[in-house]
Formats: sequence, structure tokens, C-alpha cells
Amino acid sequence: MTHTNTLPACPQCGQENTYPDGDNQVCADCGFEWPAQGVHAEEDGLAGNGVVRDANGNPLADGDAVILIKDLKVKGSSTVLKKGTKVKSIRLVDGDHEVDCKMESGSFMLKAEFLKKA
Repeated sequence: MTHTNTLPACPQCGQENTYPDGDNQVCADCGFEWPAQGVHAEEDGLAGNGVVRDANGNPLADGDAVILIKDLKVKGSSTVLKKGTKVKSIRLVDGDHEVDCKMESGSFMLKAEFLKKA
């Protein structure tokens, strides 16, 4: 298949067996799904240079305030971080979860794809 050459490798497992599905990209090997907008950032060379972008594509920086765009269940807990919650003074970190923050319910590591700049 020649179309896989233009699609990015899976960020979860690194395999190149990916395909588009609506607004998402899907890995046929591990089943991981991610927004297709991340594909455009990689094609433009923006994903590899350390720029962390929110769900709308706006660059994030240390100290920014962000808003959750969906309810997030906290792994290993019954806590749910509610959509619309404002998080002040974020810190950007390397890794799968790009944003480190403190909220009333504790400290959390969040993925930038679930945040929008306030």
C-alpha cells in the first residue's frame, strides 16, 4: 500500500500500519487512535521541534492557563476532571503527557489534546 508512506507512524507503538478514519488516525496493529490534526503538525515539521499545541493548534507555554475540553477519568481513581475546568499555571514536560499541573483535587499529568488555551 503506497498511502501508508504519507501517513505517520503510530505514536503509541511506532508501527507504520496506520490509516485515516474520519477526523482521526488509527493504528491497525495496536488500535490506538489520535486526532488527524497531529498529522498535519508532523507534516509541517512542528511536532518534532518541541512545540506543544492544544486541541485547537495553539502553542502552549509554561505558565499558561488552559481549559479542559472533555471529562477525563483519572486512572486508578474514581475522580473525574470535569469539562470546562480552568487550570492555571501549567508546566510543560517531555513524555506522553505533555502538561503537568496542580488542581484542587491534586497534581496531574495531562495530554495537550484535551486542553484549550484560556
